[in-house]
Amino acid sequence: MSIVKLNNQGVKNATAFGSISSLGSMTFIKKLTASASATLSFVDGTDGVVLDDTYKEYVFTFNNIHSSSENSFQVNFRDGGSAYDAVKTSAGYRAYHFESDSGSGLGYEAALDLAQSTAFQGVGQPQSSADNDSSGSGFLHLFNPSSTVFVKHYISHYVHHYTNAAPGEIDNYMAGYCNTTTAIDGVQFKFDSGNIDAGDICLYGIA
Repeated sequence: MSIVKLNNQGVKNATAFGSISSLGSMTFIKKLTASASATLSFVDGTDGVVLDDTYKEYVFTFNNIHSSSENSFQVNFRDGGSAYDAVKTSAGYRAYHFESDSGSGLGYEAALDLAQSTAFQGVGQPQSSADNDSSGSGFLHLFNPSSTVFVKHYISHYVHHYTNAAPGEIDNYMAGYCNTTTAIDGVQFKFDSGNIDAGDICLYGIA
């Protein structure tokens, strides 16, 4: 009988899948908790943050990100300077469904795309609700940020409870790349206006 052994460090022994030497492990690095915060920033070498060639892939998880107003959750990347302004090209789409079952859809979301832009990248569609019980959760993957050869790809999935015109669920998917061969050494999250009222963001490295 094949046995698959799992633990919180990932798959260590997977005999059911045949001969697999290693599927990697997920290592917790840093957690930032918002409290009416204008930004949440992860900077390599600062306050225990690792964002270098220690790992080829980094994952940021978002847990109940709550906005102080109805705005868009965003991210940007630092490529060696002090500003979060890496040049990016990206595309995104969304699915949505209202609680009343009165509307739903799936399609390209222009609000999430950039074309050689230094602007902040939208992770969630604009108007993440500021209602007391509303929030957004999801993740962002950043691949090989310390490379000085290749561009830096990123992928995110963010779902939030929207209550402005019609309460419902909005499911956002976005992907792109920082068009630079300079290492990315910092990642910053914010809303396009107002504060991150509550919630936490955790950073993990994937071996």
